[in-house]
Amino acid sequence: MRIKRTGLTLGKFAPLHKGHQYMIETALSEVDELVILIYDAAETEIPLSVRAEWLRRLYPQAVVLEAWDGPQEVGDTPKIRTMHEEYILRRIKGRRITHFYSSEFYGEHVSRRLGAINRQVDPGRTVFPVSGTLVREDPFKWRDYVHPLVYRDLITGVVFLGAPSTGKSTLAEALARKYGTVCMPEYGREYWEAHQVDRRLTPEQLVEIARGHLEREERLLTSANRYLFVDTNAITTYMFSLDYHGFALPELEELARMAASRYDLVFLCADDIPYDDTWDRSGEVKRAVFQKRIIADLKQRRIPYIELRGNLDERIATVERVLARFRKYDSLGEWALRGIEGRM
Repeated sequence: MRIKRTGLTLGKFAPLHKGHQYMIETALSEVDELVILIYDAAETEIPLSVRAEWLRRLYPQAVVLEAWDGPQEVGDTPKIRTMHEEYILRRIKGRRITHFYSSEFYGEHVSRRLGAINRQVDPGRTVFPVSGTLVREDPFKWRDYVHPLVYRDLITGVVFLGAPSTGKSTLAEALARKYGTVCMPEYGREYWEAHQVDRRLTPEQLVEIARGHLEREERLLTSANRYLFVDTNAITTYMFSLDYHGFALPELEELARMAASRYDLVFLCADDIPYDDTWDRSGEVKRAVFQKRIIADLKQRRIPYIELRGNLDERIATVERVLARFRKYDSLGEWALRGIEGRM
C-alpha cells in the first residue's frame, strides 16, 4: 500500500511572488496533500490574514495554517533551530510529513526533525530571480513576478468624489502624471455621451456604468505604480440614479455599498472653484445641491473623507501631504491624517 505523500512548506510570503508560487506548485505536483504554514511578518504592513487569503484563493487544494504565534527569530543557531522545529511540530498536530519544501538552509534541519525528504526547489533563485525584499522595495519594478491578485493589494486606491465640475478629472490626471502612475477616468461620462437620451439614462444603464467602471478599474490596477487615482465610483452613479429616477436598482445599490470600503483614501473635491457650464451639465445651483447630497451620503455610510479646496496646486499639495504620511495597512493611518486640513 502506497504511503500518503504529505508536503509541508512555510514562509512569510511578504509578499507572495512567483518564486514562492513555483515552490508551492512544484510541491502540489509531487504530493497528495500540501500544508502551507504562513508566519506573521514584522517587515511588512500587510496583515497575515491578507497574505493567507492570497494562498487560499490561488491554491484552494492546499491546507493553509496561520502562524500568528510563530517565532520571529531567524538564524542558524541550535537555539533558533530547536525553537522553529518545536513550533512546526506543534502546529502540524501529528500530521505525518513526508516531504519538506524550501529553498533555504533550514530545509536540512527541519526535514531531519520531521523525518521527511528535504526537497529543495530552486535554491539559487535561477528560475525566478526575485525576493520578497525586492518586491517590497519596488513593487512596480517587479510586478511581472507578482500575481495580479497579490499586486492589487500592494496598490493604494485613491478616489475623488464630488458633484460635476468640482475638478475631479483634472486632479486625478495631474496626480497620475506627478506620481508616474495611471488614473481611472470617469467611465460614466463616456457612457453618458454615447447613450444619453434627453440627457438621461435608464436605471439599467446606470448599473452598466457602475459595472463597467469597476471592470476597467480592476484592469488598471496591474499597471499602477504605488497609487491608482480614480475619478468617481459607484457611489456617484448611485447618486445620479436617485437624482434621475428617485431610486436605484439593487445591483447598483450593492456596487455602491461595496465601493464604501474599496478605496484606501477618499477625497471630496469642494465646489469652491468656478462652475464650468458645459452643455452636458445641469447648472451651478444643481451642482451645489448634488454636492450636499454627496456629503450627506458619505456621512450616512460612515466613510472618512478629506475635503480638497482651493486651486489645482493647492489641492495637489494637500493630497501630497496625505500620501506622504499614509500607509495602506497601518491601523494608525487614519489617525495620522487628523492633522491634515479637511474633514475626516
